Amino acid sequence: MRAAPAVRAVLVAVLAAGALSACAADEDGLRYATDYSNHEPLGVVGYPTSDSLRITQELIWRLADGRTGELESLAADTDSDGAKSEAGKTAQNWIQAFGKGAGGKVTAEFYDEGSVRQFVVVYFHDTTQVKGYSVRLTGSTGEDGWRVDMREPDPKEAASAPDWVPSTPGGLGSKTPR
Repeated sequence: MRAAPAVRAVLVAVLAAGALSACAADEDGLRYATDYSNHEPLGVVGYPTSDSLRITQELIWRLADGRTGELESLAADTDSDGAKSEAGKTAQNWIQAFGKGAGGKVTAEFYDEGSVRQFVVVYFHDTTQVKGYSVRLTGSTGEDGWRVDMREPDPKEAASAPDWVPSTPGGLGSKTPR
């Protein structure tokens, strides 16, 4: 039995869209694999989701590579010019403060449950620096994926860690003090 021309056209369109999606997925997977192999493995403490772990890895890689624009692209809520400016300045500040440490051994501790938001504390072992930040789903229903809260345009604030963070990973059992 032969398919009607209209059915064939729909099938061709569906297959073409699938092939394009596969190419984009392959490109994303290739970039991730390349980044993964070009950087130190990230130590992990706590309970990240696969997505909160991935955005954290990407943040550490962009810090290590000193790529301000790519780091800024990980920021949440950059719809307004003011928010975009803050994210850009924060990216510059974070690279300045943590770029060297991000190139060495790093451990990320993921606090609390991470279905839509997670607090992450990053320990840069070579420089003994510590940084805390939030990652979260963005968009009204999470459709924009996981992003990093980057609202620290002041260099001093950007280089600091929350005062409750333990000096070594796992000190609080990956639970935020209440």
